[in-house]
Amino acid sequence: MVTNSVKLTDVKKSFNGHDVIKGVSLDVQKGEMVVFVGPSGCGKSTLLRLIAGLDTPTSGQIEIAGNDVTYAHPSKRGVAMVFQSYALYPHMTVADNIAFALKIQGLPKAEIDAKVRDVAEVLQLTHLLKRRPKALSGGQRQRVAIGRAIVREPDVFLFDEPLSNLDASLRGQMRVEIARLHTKLNATSVYVTHDQVEAMTLADKIVVLNAGRIEQIGAPMELYRKPANLFVAGFIGSPRMNILGAKVRSSSGEAVTLDTPQGVLAIPRTGAQAATGASISLGIRPENLHVAAAGEEGHLSGYVILIERLGGETFAYVTLKGFDGEPVILKLDGEAQVHNHQEVRLTVDLNRAHLFDEAGLAVGVSPDFADKTDGSGHVQ
Repeated sequence: MVTNSVKLTDVKKSFNGHDVIKGVSLDVQKGEMVVFVGPSGCGKSTLLRLIAGLDTPTSGQIEIAGNDVTYAHPSKRGVAMVFQSYALYPHMTVADNIAFALKIQGLPKAEIDAKVRDVAEVLQLTHLLKRRPKALSGGQRQRVAIGRAIVREPDVFLFDEPLSNLDASLRGQMRVEIARLHTKLNATSVYVTHDQVEAMTLADKIVVLNAGRIEQIGAPMELYRKPANLFVAGFIGSPRMNILGAKVRSSSGEAVTLDTPQGVLAIPRTGAQAATGASISLGIRPENLHVAAAGEEGHLSGYVILIERLGGETFAYVTLKGFDGEPVILKLDGEAQVHNHQEVRLTVDLNRAHLFDEAGLAVGVSPDFADKTDGSGHVQ
């Protein structure tokens, strides 16, 4: 029995001698929503096009539903793609746009009409079937584009940044729609986005790409709690993780003691191996930094330079004394009593701090994160 809907084996792609995809191997299981994320130019859209058959790999193998499709025509792969642009036929009605691929296949009209009605009901488009694209909102047009993919009943759905042309409100609404559809259809999907909020919301599994290589694969909270390196730590999470420079004073295997510009910090870390005197990066999520209460001993001190009040939460930007680089960000309660130019003492949740060596690789395992996820990376 085939359990891999998509299997990539050492896939590489070069353009004019420039390596864009540098040996990617990946399994996408049946029913999974796998999301590719990474900065512009990392290769995520190129990788999706290779799966779709719109580009041909320089080397490696691509399998879909157990079949080798490395050099197969896109129409022979059992995939349906939803693009960033809706690419609807403006002279056709919604019904005709959804039905177009089925008509090309030569299916009977009664069967086509039944399939279109079913898809329209799932996507809440029934009342729009006689309209043309110019009479639809952006969100409605994207639902039609998704319907055109669903009606083909493919083995794999491919999404290439389908929400990037929508405004913030519609993006949030469409994220919910896509998540609902994925669950209802039990579909296998590969989804490309530069928006890590989309990735964290939709994915069963996230693939973090950088310069044509995979940095880490895992469930959203697995990547958030246990990033493998500095790149993943900085890319997953909003606001991004705070990174501070320090030196290793000692390492016991249970903790790493750091020398910082403001004194000594002992970071609990199981299995830590860090050379005395080595440079190290201390990573602290914004929600793991707090303003020390009266009488509470803080670990760091600095000055508030900016307050962002967003209603239910407040972000405070603090310049730390003696530290180079950008200010740290604190994620506080919306009613937090902080103000610009205030001098503050900060408490770090040391059990949830992260350490990265000079090569940018994670050092040891934080006790708070060691057993917080099950085998799939979901929080227990």
